[in-house]
Amino acid sequence: MKNIKYIFKSNLIVLLALAALLIPNACQKDLLDPVPKNLLSDATIFATPDRFDKLVNGIYDNLKNGAFYGGRIIVYGDIRAEEFLNETTNGVTGFGVWNHTVTESSVNDVTNLWNAVYQTINACNIFIVGADANRAVLNDDVLANRYIAEARFVRALCYHSLLRYYCRPYADGNGSQLGVPLRLTPETGPGNNDLARSTVAEVYNQILDDLNWAEQNLAATNSGLTNVTRAHKNAAIAMKVRVLLSMQRYNDAITEANKIVSAGAPFTAPSGIAHALQANVKNVFTSPYTTTESIFSMPFTSNDLPGVQNGLGSYYNPGPRGIGDYSLNPAGIIGDSVNFPVTDARRQFVFINTNNKPYLNKFPLGPEHLDYAPVLRYAETLLSLAEAEARENGVNQRSVDLLNAVRGRSDASVVFDIADFATADDLINAILLERRIELLGEGFRALDCQRLLAPIPGKANVATILPTVSDYIWPIPSGELATNKLCVQNP
Repeated sequence: MKNIKYIFKSNLIVLLALAALLIPNACQKDLLDPVPKNLLSDATIFATPDRFDKLVNGIYDNLKNGAFYGGRIIVYGDIRAEEFLNETTNGVTGFGVWNHTVTESSVNDVTNLWNAVYQTINACNIFIVGADANRAVLNDDVLANRYIAEARFVRALCYHSLLRYYCRPYADGNGSQLGVPLRLTPETGPGNNDLARSTVAEVYNQILDDLNWAEQNLAATNSGLTNVTRAHKNAAIAMKVRVLLSMQRYNDAITEANKIVSAGAPFTAPSGIAHALQANVKNVFTSPYTTTESIFSMPFTSNDLPGVQNGLGSYYNPGPRGIGDYSLNPAGIIGDSVNFPVTDARRQFVFINTNNKPYLNKFPLGPEHLDYAPVLRYAETLLSLAEAEARENGVNQRSVDLLNAVRGRSDASVVFDIADFATADDLINAILLERRIELLGEGFRALDCQRLLAPIPGKANVATILPTVSDYIWPIPSGELATNKLCVQNP
């Protein structure tokens, strides 16, 4: 991992263990005053309860880096597949991602995402170690564990993000393929760069360990806005459902989802935050973005923006709200008028621009791009549970009911019955189709293909990417290979 200075914004505590160690070739004056006045050493960084909370906020600030969950990682998960067409051929905003021509030296996507994720991981690691060592400052082990659980939740999200882009899916060899370097201790200098890649299974095991610990120690509810913008028990559970679906551990995914999904419709979370679908899906993507359907999201304000070429609205909306790098593909899901009819309420997110091309309007705020970036949504959890039930139990009433809950919310004219599905595959395909419609523009399409070892569909003049070719996943960045001598490239 590159020797990056992990520094929060000026209005937050700087997350450093030893500031002097992060400043190479310090002059003699630095030796007399080793900690710059705008930084805090490890002797004072955890000195007060208020600083614990600011440090945790700083971890979330790292997570919503523009190259990460500030927008780009969500965009990449969609534009690799067939739902969007590139309009600008701008290499800065994912053109190479869209046409599968990224290389290990691609800075704007392959390198920047990797660095942003590992920067966030290191912020988590520094906090986890420091908070545990200084828990006496809080004089409250429950609160100390809650803070650490937030960091472990974010770390799990980070490692799952890396696996989804840079590693072979778990289904390829049951996790035996190369994963990523599994860094679990703070990096405050260049001395520990060399670390071999763990296997995919080893990284997944760490992710689940973090999430299990987080579930046990997070608050059942936060308060107000933080019920959406900071981790809680139900967020850890929803994240486990996503992870277990990626591992094709469907029975375990059912067990976890049952913690936050009632046995029958209307489906709600029986404990913790009362998660439920909104009557109108548009409410989820409308200010103040704090509905019970939003399990975990990245917030933005005019003083804390993702960056013009990072915000979701910039990619999907043409001017004046955005750049409009990507229009919707008429040959994609929006062209399926049978399964996605004009009467479907989700059609409200599709609009025809003055250039007579369709665009996605899920993220309409601009030009400042104040839309919250969705990370975990209750609709995803319901569809994941429906899929897991169908894969484990075949055609069954609960799976159909879960599908109907999401489908019927936006298209009441369609109510599926068990008799509509001759085989489990028929039901699974209907659920996967529903994921394409419901989660359009939220970063799932290509990743859903990959977890199932399915081809990534082509579009326009871009060919289908088969699971057997190297372009199916991203390469490890050249910067990592240069500084980490034990790390090897994907074959």
